[in-house]
Amino acid sequence: MDEEYDVIVLGTGLKECILSGVLSVNGQKVLHMDRNDYYGGDSTSLNLNQLWKRFRGDDKPPESLGSSKDYNIDMIPKFMMANGGLVRVLIHTNVTKYLNFKAVDGSYVYNKGKIHKVPATDVEALKSPLMGLFEKRRARKFFIYVQDYDENDLKSHEKMDLNKVTARDVISKYGLDDNTVDFIGHALALYTDDVYLDNPAMDFIKKMKNVHKSLSIYAESLARFQGGSPYIYPLYGLGELPQAFARLSAVYGGTYMLNKPECKVEFDENGKAFGVTSEGETAKCKKVVCDPSYLPDKVKKVGKVARAICIMSHPIPNTSDSHSVQVILPQKQLGRKSDMYVFCCSYSHNVAPKGKYIAFVSTEAETDNPETELKPGIELLGQVDEIFFDAYDRYEPTNKQDEDNCFISTSYDATTHFETTVHDVLAMYSRITGKDLDLSVDLSAASAVAEE
Repeated sequence: MDEEYDVIVLGTGLKECILSGVLSVNGQKVLHMDRNDYYGGDSTSLNLNQLWKRFRGDDKPPESLGSSKDYNIDMIPKFMMANGGLVRVLIHTNVTKYLNFKAVDGSYVYNKGKIHKVPATDVEALKSPLMGLFEKRRARKFFIYVQDYDENDLKSHEKMDLNKVTARDVISKYGLDDNTVDFIGHALALYTDDVYLDNPAMDFIKKMKNVHKSLSIYAESLARFQGGSPYIYPLYGLGELPQAFARLSAVYGGTYMLNKPECKVEFDENGKAFGVTSEGETAKCKKVVCDPSYLPDKVKKVGKVARAICIMSHPIPNTSDSHSVQVILPQKQLGRKSDMYVFCCSYSHNVAPKGKYIAFVSTEAETDNPETELKPGIELLGQVDEIFFDAYDRYEPTNKQDEDNCFISTSYDATTHFETTVHDVLAMYSRITGKDLDLSVDLSAASAVAEE
């Protein structure tokens, strides 16, 4: 370990593995270490026995649940948008060759006590009970505006400067009602709360344009993949993803060391990180990348995620028997400050034995009673065979990277999609290298990622 590296990465969570992979591809000399003897960190994947040990101690799972090895239960389960940031990273790095993907059956939104499918095509949008006839006409005008908007074409701006007017102003111009705004803002643009409404509209419109691209790409592949959402998910779950990026890093000269105790970051007299010590040996480096657990004195707690992990013997009711599905419950529909999310996957993605389904209900905790808080989402599931309640703290870095050479990821949030995760990864990459990661990939390849 007496070599010097450009970057030492601590922790093999998905964010750290993506960064290790793309930094290696771009010519950085990387050493990747983890105190655990397995990949994944907080975003690891567990079989049934491991899940039981984590939440039930020495108890054994009932035989009725099937074989332990047939379960791949992701601890941070998230779907990928077909045109989203993570798929672009996968295509950019060619990590797709290590993984097989399958379409997600449906994306749903909770509205007025019921769940409705988020339209994946124009035909579905016209049939959707989410909006009445006149509201659909107004929404169509809004979608046409989004589709036609071009930063460089003033005619398409409709006399609005999106860097000055708010998202609320744009929505008001088209007369959309609150339920439609909930659906558009939370189920399509994937905002986690309503703060975006009073911010400049540019980010909102850019997100909506990206959603439109995703749906267009997905519509082209709908017949081939037999799916009904703009999302995809790996066969056998996300546990393969950190390892796939680890393989990528190794191909480009990256070095991996698991089961390295302590992993103490060393600082010089000016407070700059210069290396990492484990088992009496110090590896030197120019920069350290890590998750919050490795530098607890350089992060602050910013919230807590509450969640329920459920094993079921049936699909979620009212989702057209979908074997894989996302349900977003917007904050306003529940009288909360933040959205609630339901994630469900099953044997169709090889994450459970035949006939079994894994569901997660998650949200940003607003009370000290997660069981009561998660009730609206759990009630959508129907009968469950087993349920586990869990909560974990969320952290954000407080350090100044240019002063200490430490680049710390934020904790994973409650969302059931990867958009916020990838935003953090791309921002970290820019801070580490001083340049943006070029993700201008062939968009048609986004739909080709999935394989039956």
